[in-house]
Amino acid sequence: MNYSSIPAAQTVVLHCKAKGIRDIVISPGSRNAPLTLGFTEDPYFNCYSIVDERSAAFFALGMAQQLQRPVVALCTSGSALLNYYPAIAEAYYSAIPLVVLSADRPFYKIDVGDGQTIRQDHVFDRHIGYSANLRQDVSHAKEKVKKYAPQNIIGNVKELQESIQSYNDNELNKALNLAYDQRLPVHINVPFEEPLYGKVVEPIVSPKVEINKKEATVLPELDTFVQHWNSAKRKMVLVGVNFPNLIEQQFLDVLAQDPSVIVFTETTSNIHNPEFFPSIDSIIAPIEKSNHENQLFGDLQPEILLTFGGLVVSKKVKAFLRAYKPKQHWHIDELRANDTFFALTHHFKTKVNHFFTSFLPRVHNVESEYADYWKGIKLAYEANRKTYLQSIPFSDLLAFKHIFDKIPEDIQLQMANSSTIRYAQLFDSKPSVEVFCNRGTSGIDGSVSTAIGASIANGKQTVLITGDLGFFYDSNGLWNNYMKPNFRIILINNDGGGIFRILPGLEKSANYENYFETTHNLNAEHLCTMFGLEYSSVNDVKSLENELGEFFGSSIIPKLLEIRTPRILNNKILMGYFDFISSGIINHIH
Repeated sequence: MNYSSIPAAQTVVLHCKAKGIRDIVISPGSRNAPLTLGFTEDPYFNCYSIVDERSAAFFALGMAQQLQRPVVALCTSGSALLNYYPAIAEAYYSAIPLVVLSADRPFYKIDVGDGQTIRQDHVFDRHIGYSANLRQDVSHAKEKVKKYAPQNIIGNVKELQESIQSYNDNELNKALNLAYDQRLPVHINVPFEEPLYGKVVEPIVSPKVEINKKEATVLPELDTFVQHWNSAKRKMVLVGVNFPNLIEQQFLDVLAQDPSVIVFTETTSNIHNPEFFPSIDSIIAPIEKSNHENQLFGDLQPEILLTFGGLVVSKKVKAFLRAYKPKQHWHIDELRANDTFFALTHHFKTKVNHFFTSFLPRVHNVESEYADYWKGIKLAYEANRKTYLQSIPFSDLLAFKHIFDKIPEDIQLQMANSSTIRYAQLFDSKPSVEVFCNRGTSGIDGSVSTAIGASIANGKQTVLITGDLGFFYDSNGLWNNYMKPNFRIILINNDGGGIFRILPGLEKSANYENYFETTHNLNAEHLCTMFGLEYSSVNDVKSLENELGEFFGSSIIPKLLEIRTPRILNNKILMGYFDFISSGIINHIH
């Protein structure tokens, strides 16, 4: 087995190996050659080559999302590194341990007019868990160091190199341990002087690797919280982004049976019970249209709000809980708690199952009409939704209905942002379907790349549902050799950013269409030909039903189904949906 001859490169590779980091997504370059050699020459590592750094970072993020452990994105020096930023921000806000490794030029060649050279140190400091800027070796290329930075090589070179090795070990331990312990992205910047391609057959360094031992979390005394819970007649549980099968079902079932508790979930919550409320906006939007808005929101307002999971998609539930604040808001997470509703009163720093194991045996069902009242409204809107969907023409909403009807059991579903995830919120997903979406920054920029990376790490069939802008924006995500034959893309193409048509106050003009909606006449057929996907297209209900019947079946290459929907009509049908189901709220007053 070969190693790079550069000590810092060996050190980085050996630290990753010692800490169990196996998956390395490499964007080709020259300055990162020492690290590329070290990773690719060692069969311990699974290495992937992705040319476009933005796509590569989201590909790595998708893998880390599924594996729930750090994955490396490795690039060369210069602007290549800056292309990682969107994925780093997403990882930061989604608590995904992405490890960014960047090769750098020697410090003495920065800001002197050298090519492919920028200020790489601390470049992500506002959105990173830790920035490690390693020191440059003096035992490698020491004549060049003497020539360009003689002040850095005064004295005994061996002692200087030992000091550098100790510093680099310490920085790598800090960065990689934090990625594991805090579930945050980290950046490790490594300067290299030429020559870059030298190899040795045995390592010349013995890194000092430290692995943190996590201490068990200790719950606070729960007596007061149990008393509050047992005396409250209106309790709301709201679950954000949540990894599948993370919460024990027995705890969820206990919450579902309490008449004083309603559980609001989202598509990305990945928890299920027939008593839960999986379409939050279908409850709240009709209240906003009601003449009894204050009364209804007052009836919905919880005394205690209990939250867990990551970020919440529904803007409506955020607006509601900020205006009608709970008396107490408790959040459960072993690391962090967002004060999303400006009402946070306690953060239980523990895992959800640990909390419920201690808490639920001590609480009891409270007599209340809270759950039954809102379950009645839920049944009313579900009946009206069924009627409405039978009456509308082909559109985004109807397409999503048929997609969710036909989605197979036991798959991984990756959702793009903007209108895609919001339409998905209106439909129930099957309990065996695992749902993911980049909700950290809610951007459209990396959905294709994330889904393909996730498909590599997850053994199930992966289906990406995306809108046209998100798909075309990240079409470079298709530029790789790792798409599995069972990978599927469903592309909803309504010729632009149709979600902007539902925003109030925007004049429908040529400027609106150019700068907000960004209309186009693109289709994905030629992209599919170039990147090796089987392509099909539909534009009505009958053809959609026919295609979906075969679409998820086995194939020798991945498939893309493009669904063309009417740009002008979609927003009217969506707004009409909320108007139509409103009677289920208005006619259900106390």
